[in-house]
Amino acid sequence: PRDCSLEEASFQKNEQICRKLRLGPGNHLMEIGTGWGGFALHAARRFGCRVTTTTISQAQYQFSRRRVRKAGLDNLVEVIKKDYRNLEGQFDRLVSIEMIEAVGHQYRDAFFKKCSSLLKPDGAFLLQAITVPDQRYETSRRTVDFIKRYIFPGSCLSSISTILDSTRRVTDFRLSHFDDLTPHYAATLREWRRRFLASQKKIREMGFSGEFIRMWEYYFRYCEGGFRERVIGDTQILLAKPRFQAELPIRHTTT
Repeated sequence: PRDCSLEEASFQKNEQICRKLRLGPGNHLMEIGTGWGGFALHAARRFGCRVTTTTISQAQYQFSRRRVRKAGLDNLVEVIKKDYRNLEGQFDRLVSIEMIEAVGHQYRDAFFKKCSSLLKPDGAFLLQAITVPDQRYETSRRTVDFIKRYIFPGSCLSSISTILDSTRRVTDFRLSHFDDLTPHYAATLREWRRRFLASQKKIREMGFSGEFIRMWEYYFRYCEGGFRERVIGDTQILLAKPRFQAELPIRHTTT
């Protein structure tokens, strides 16, 4: 719903991902890109699955481990600090939420090949990605804009066709489901900006300057405008291995 809080929207996003993956107590889920641990905790708490989640950020690794311990979910959630290229084993499900933006153009095939190799023959992979329209992809990847210069150096946004072309070339994935979240993401940026500006005093007390605050306010406005005009988009793509049974019932452990 458009009038729900940011926390409610985040809960619904995580819930939707778990449902698309048909997660349940018998599944072992690999998450590439831990973030701050929210999705891993949601999947374990709500659906009872085992989760291994990886990050290359020391800060995220330490923060997420503390959250897992505090939640009493050490028996279900393991946080590791490892590059996705060095992951081993096979899992029932795979998820990556807006981490592919850090995978360079030249490494996209390697990323999807590794993702495919980590899944069992009846597995599935939910990818959430910020995208650019296919027609703008080549220009976008060659251009250093405000975000690449000041916010996210080295980033590269995919387009839908580059994702599907890559999976066609190097995996046996098939497209099972697609969702366009773009309007919701514009609303998210607006709320992030509101909360950020409401916290200016705290930000200054942390030692950040007025210039820093103005730069990030511009970033939030810049991105919100981009999503509203669909110059950039946000998508969830469910990629299934050949034996994935999408019609299996969803199994909850708690409500």
